[in-house]
Amino acid sequence: MLARRAPNSVRLPQPADIHLNPTHPQPLQASKQSDDPELKYWITVHRVSGIGPARFNQLLRHFGSIEAAWRAPFSELAAAGIGQENARSLEEMRQSSDPDREAETLDRLGISAVRLHYSGYPKSLSEIYDPPPVLYYRGILKESEPDAVAVVGSRRCTAYGREMARRISTGLAASGVSIFSGLARVIDGAAHRAALDAGGRTVAVVGGGLDSIYPNEHAEMAAEMVAAGGAVISEYPVGVRPKPEHFPRRNRVISGLTRGVVVVEATRKSGAMLTVKWALEQDREVFAVPGSALSDNSEGPNWLIQQGAKLTVSHLDVLEELGIAAQMAGPAGAGSVNPAPTQGELGVDSLARKNNGTDIEDRVSRHLVAAGAPCHVDEISRSTGIRIAEVTSALTVLGLKGIVDEVGPMTFVAQKFAQESAAAGAQ
Repeated sequence: MLARRAPNSVRLPQPADIHLNPTHPQPLQASKQSDDPELKYWITVHRVSGIGPARFNQLLRHFGSIEAAWRAPFSELAAAGIGQENARSLEEMRQSSDPDREAETLDRLGISAVRLHYSGYPKSLSEIYDPPPVLYYRGILKESEPDAVAVVGSRRCTAYGREMARRISTGLAASGVSIFSGLARVIDGAAHRAALDAGGRTVAVVGGGLDSIYPNEHAEMAAEMVAAGGAVISEYPVGVRPKPEHFPRRNRVISGLTRGVVVVEATRKSGAMLTVKWALEQDREVFAVPGSALSDNSEGPNWLIQQGAKLTVSHLDVLEELGIAAQMAGPAGAGSVNPAPTQGELGVDSLARKNNGTDIEDRVSRHLVAAGAPCHVDEISRSTGIRIAEVTSALTVLGLKGIVDEVGPMTFVAQKFAQESAAAGAQ
């Protein structure tokens, strides 16, 4: 849940503060003001409280351009249909601000901007119901990014959730997919970090102005993302502090910029599930990582799967659904991702996970029963000869069936032994 207090934030390192890796292209782009004379009026009017996407459209319909609205007398502003209070706010902004100085401020901070209906604005975002009138960004903003996926989840996730976010994001980034998320703690941060470590592109959409970053512990990672050829994006002007009500709106931008959303862990009422709501309205794909039926953090993804979301235990599930060719993250033993067999290769239902006629779930459950004690995923894989990705998938399904319990990070036990242990401890 969003905290109802003023969040702490930190200044995003300025361009001179960022030590760029010479193997990466220079990420910062020049302001588009020289190419778009109208832009300076958009970014100035955008700073007027109360003038959002709907009222921007109203001004465009009435005046034909934002420059014309900026120069219009108050009587015409009041008749434009944006409301008297907003017309007065725009009049006050006109008396206290200068569009040229507003554009110069962005240049000085190393922040670029692009407006709706102009070259450079992401096409996929322009097609949603209420696209932001102006996008501010540091790094590289692409007008077209067909292979982009959002990875989102709870800020109070389990070790399982963090590991699944890391594995899925690593595999996707290694296959050339751009990883989008919200720079929040835990799942978002794990997704961004995994993409960076895999040498891929990752983009953060934040809930405040780009002159500060929230949470402050991710400011350094945000600068690293920019330096590595990614981006940090916001629909909020410079000087706007992150507020709880900004983040639900931010989530529509995350889904709007991508082809699909992967939900790793989330309660039924969470920001991640709001992102799914936006994704469905925007006709994006929804992927869900299953988890224990006993975990509140898996309530959201498990429910989504029941509603028809793609059950996702590997990056390959996402790639297959989106028609993107999979690639290895690197040579064996150097952080490579072992591909799990596709449903077509297995020739059976995705929940059965049969391999060479043997039921993997049955082999994993029999191993845990024989062990009579908690076993780590790595140990199960070594003992059974089953790939870790398949073991993880089987354990997830066994957990949903109530056959095994997760008793530690990536550590599982047959449920009857977990119950006996709990009973013994109670005596």
